Amino acid sequence: MIGVDLSSDVDTVVGNIGKLPSEVFAETCHEILLHLQGKSSAVDLVENCQRFQRAGINLDWKSVQDIIRLLSFNFRSAAKSKLTADLLISKLAEASCKWSKSALQVVHQLWSENGSLVQTHQEAQAMATIGQLVDIQWKLGMAVSSDTCRSLNSPYISILMKIADTSGEISYKSFEMTVLQFQNFFRQFKEMASVLETV
Repeated sequence: MIGVDLSSDVDTVVGNIGKLPSEVFAETCHEILLHLQGKSSAVDLVENCQRFQRAGINLDWKSVQDIIRLLSFNFRSAAKSKLTADLLISKLAEASCKWSKSALQVVHQLWSENGSLVQTHQEAQAMATIGQLVDIQWKLGMAVSSDTCRSLNSPYISILMKIADTSGEISYKSFEMTVLQFQNFFRQFKEMASVLETV
């Protein structure tokens, strides 16, 4: 399937979905849908692995990750295309003949209940494709010399920002500032914090 990065083929992933009890599969789908609605920050791979094991289904973490990726991709695609539950089910059945009737019923029911909420959130997210600041680290350094100057002795601040984009992928941005630039940067952050306290 184009656009989804799986460690195995779609039929194998769908076959693994078919091994799951309906209530376990429904919990995983619901967790993914909550994430796609912006109500949770991520889908917990470890928790899903443990949930499957408690149900007696032993899949390695890559297989569980493939299930989450395939479902997330299909739900995102359905939201983007504004598919009804019936159309989503027919698209899934076209993509693989391995879907069990009970799994398709779970998807149909959950998409009927949550599809419009996912569509609304995905549309809003598409308009505001901005990442989320996860962490910021800084350190003070001293530039001692350069190619053109023997003795600089000027302090600088090095900043490393950890940012999660809208798909959940983590990226890092780093830059350097003079002490004066950092003081201005810090002052702006303090202003933002004080404004946020009034909200």
